[in-house]
Amino acid sequence: MHKDSIVARFDIRYEDFSLNLDLTLPAKGVTILFGHSGSGKTTCLRAMAGLEKLSHGYFSAGGEVWQDSEQGLFVPTYRRNIGYVFQEAGLFPHLSVRKNLEYGLKRIESAKQKVDMESICALLGINHLLERSTARLSGGEKQRISIARALLTSPDLLLMDEPLSALDNRRKAEILPYLEKLHKELSIPVIYVTHSVEELARLADHIVLFDKGTIVASDNAISIMSDPQYQELFGDGLGSIIDTTIAEHCDDHMTRLDIGGNTDFWIRSHYGVVGEQYRCRILASDVSVCLSRPKDSSISNEVLTKIVQIEPAAKTGEVTLVLETKSGNRFLSLITERSLRQLGLSTGIEVWAQVKSVAIC
Repeated sequence: MHKDSIVARFDIRYEDFSLNLDLTLPAKGVTILFGHSGSGKTTCLRAMAGLEKLSHGYFSAGGEVWQDSEQGLFVPTYRRNIGYVFQEAGLFPHLSVRKNLEYGLKRIESAKQKVDMESICALLGINHLLERSTARLSGGEKQRISIARALLTSPDLLLMDEPLSALDNRRKAEILPYLEKLHKELSIPVIYVTHSVEELARLADHIVLFDKGTIVASDNAISIMSDPQYQELFGDGLGSIIDTTIAEHCDDHMTRLDIGGNTDFWIRSHYGVVGEQYRCRILASDVSVCLSRPKDSSISNEVLTKIVQIEPAAKTGEVTLVLETKSGNRFLSLITERSLRQLGLSTGIEVWAQVKSVAIC
């Protein structure tokens, strides 16, 4: 039995699409299924939920087997202890927010409840919405209610199918911090489908990359995001993520981050609490390199790194540098082939990496 993992083995065949996968995923944190539209992400998620009954498949979560075609076992969706959040909120329009949430609570015996309505409402910031009609909610508010309702079923696994895709950028920015809080404060494993690099960078602990019906990678988020071989999938979102600690908030609207190795980065003021973990996303296009330590520069962040890899970039005339600090952090830097030649850059050379504070998100 795989008590500490989620195991999915599916052989999916349709007339115009096929997907064969064999995945072992961590039964904790957020696993993101990432890829372009039509690559098989949602099909995989639906198979996990039991919404696609496959003739050849195996699926288990936390040691509980929900499908094993070789043994003739298929547990229907309504008997799987799964929460599912769709692209559209799917709330009952004739019920208030409170009644929508109570519907989720009705699905679970009180003795088996892992979370309570008060704590979930506080976590998602929806207490002030409880008596409202769902017709009076914004798109972001509706999705928060939908997520709360799914969590109130006390699921063993939460499946989320592009929950932010129907929202504009403002609403996405509103809801992402709440998803980050869920990630930090709840122990329910999440499998999350998206084609957004921003959501990937903000939320993922583990990433599965899909491309044209094929699994091209499955690994921890930091490793995949800092690997230039996947740059075509990430496009203009190519970059790295670094898990840091909030060290200090300053009066000049700046926040100091400890990135390890006795090195600090400065970003614009952040709402987090000193001592909390904070994940930085740094685009490759925002990282420049110098052969000597810069002087008299407006760029606040500089760190000594070594070039460990040089790869052709997706666009002609550009290359991607993989830079590594002494503490093991990795950055990607996108530069022109001309700069590569003019600076005489090659693997093994030490360079100073520079990142503007306003570029770190």
